[in-house]
Amino acid sequence: MEQIAVLRDTLEGHTDMVTGIAVSVHYSPIVVSSSRDKSVLVWKIKDDGTVVPHRRLTGHSHFVEDVVLNSDGQLAFSASWDGDVRLWDIATGSMTSRFAGHTKDALSVTVSPDNRQIVSGGRDRTIKVWNSLGECKCTIAGADAHTEWVSCVRFSPRFHKPVLVSGSWDRTVKVWNFINRTLMYTLVGHTGYVNAVAVTPDGTICASGGQDTRVLLWELAIGAKVHEFNVGSIIHAICFSPHRYWLCVASENDIRIWDLDDKILLQPPLCTSLTWSTNGLTLYSGYNDGTIRLWGFPPPA
Repeated sequence: MEQIAVLRDTLEGHTDMVTGIAVSVHYSPIVVSSSRDKSVLVWKIKDDGTVVPHRRLTGHSHFVEDVVLNSDGQLAFSASWDGDVRLWDIATGSMTSRFAGHTKDALSVTVSPDNRQIVSGGRDRTIKVWNSLGECKCTIAGADAHTEWVSCVRFSPRFHKPVLVSGSWDRTVKVWNFINRTLMYTLVGHTGYVNAVAVTPDGTICASGGQDTRVLLWELAIGAKVHEFNVGSIIHAICFSPHRYWLCVASENDIRIWDLDDKILLQPPLCTSLTWSTNGLTLYSGYNDGTIRLWGFPPPA
């Protein structure tokens, strides 16, 4: 197996497990990370490529389980076990809205490609849709909804056909038409709870993984499984490279990267969260010891 990644830096700032890492869709010199230390850290990318801590966002009273940025990197949204989703102004470090409505832990948050809608999933088995003022506009529950914890929600990047994908401890992945907020498909195939879902930059393929140690690839247009990998241990996080057809998976044993033909294996400590830089040349990986590692990759040929 070819080793192509170079460890560029290790970021220290959190005092407990790093649960999420996010960058903006469009380039912004900002990285944010969430942690079980109940905080969100804002990191700044300097002109020489080094990453330094910028400010800490505090206010949650329990573990922060997920964090995302809007497209220009000016706003961050965090989901916490205290049941809240919070909106933060990156420039000032202030909380501008509190989204209170989940009756149990909020486990995941995502922002629509047009930045107009925020979606969260929680341990109360619901998916909630919010506006930026913190007003709940819709709760997805009932017959079509998940029957267990909603562990991960992610939008497809495609603007012209808004699609939301959700993963759950009920062992299913659901695909939602977000124009009318109706269920398109329930994707059945996992034999254990689902921890993570991700969608390719072109919006065609969804990857899911969790307790059963398998990554399943689904074609979103038809709601069918097209491939699977077994990584041999519980999967914590999944993401796709923004510019190459690479699937990156963090499990209890290692990080694995597939170009869906050639398998490339990295072997750092237990990784619990992942994201790629906007240019696809740096992989940020968060760990249970509170550190974040930066892996450098060569540019595409």
